[in-house]
Amino acid sequence: MEKVQLLVTGLCAFLFVSDLLNAFNPPPGKPRHHHHHHAHSQDSIPISKEVLKHTDFKPLESVDGAGAGAGAGAGAGAGAVVHISFCTSCSYRGTALTMKKMLESAFPGVDVVLSNYPPPLPKRMLSKFVPVLQIGSIVLITAGDHIFPRLGYTAPPPWYYSLKQKRFGVIATTWLLGNALQSFLQGTGAFEVECNGDLVFSKLRENRFPGEYELRELVGRSLGTKY
Repeated sequence: MEKVQLLVTGLCAFLFVSDLLNAFNPPPGKPRHHHHHHAHSQDSIPISKEVLKHTDFKPLESVDGAGAGAGAGAGAGAGAVVHISFCTSCSYRGTALTMKKMLESAFPGVDVVLSNYPPPLPKRMLSKFVPVLQIGSIVLITAGDHIFPRLGYTAPPPWYYSLKQKRFGVIATTWLLGNALQSFLQGTGAFEVECNGDLVFSKLRENRFPGEYELRELVGRSLGTKY
């Protein structure tokens, strides 16, 4: 039983450290875009004047001018910043990544930034105390015989012995309920999209996710591009 108790305690400690690392993880940084410029060379083929006289051949316009026009169309999103802030504890990351790839494909050169939409300050502060309460409860249940005498009790209270008899179930319940409470406190249900600082879509206001075509149209309208 002692080995099982140590195993459960070690597992809870590992999960606690993982929660702390995820809680204080910095938001993802802005992706870097590398622009590659390819030099296009045009091989000139000499054509004799006799051939030109007997055919309807017309010289092409400047290739450089056509390339410049194509380059202008390819950089529709150059210099623009689209910020998608979403609820990470609500499992919205997959949707955010899908929208990010779609926008980068539709507007080449656009900088799409993903970040967590933070909950209000009181809920953030309460969510930080949940892991502390979890670990405190587990330590109290497993080592209460030594803790209560140090607190001035001659003997642990009766409810402690009742919990100690079911300590493995109590530890598992405490951990599961604590994780559910922490997820509730950190959850916002947000999926907010800003383009160059202007809000173009808000899930908190619309109570739904944007469609890919809808979001592309909203961002294109904000950029002055028709889609």
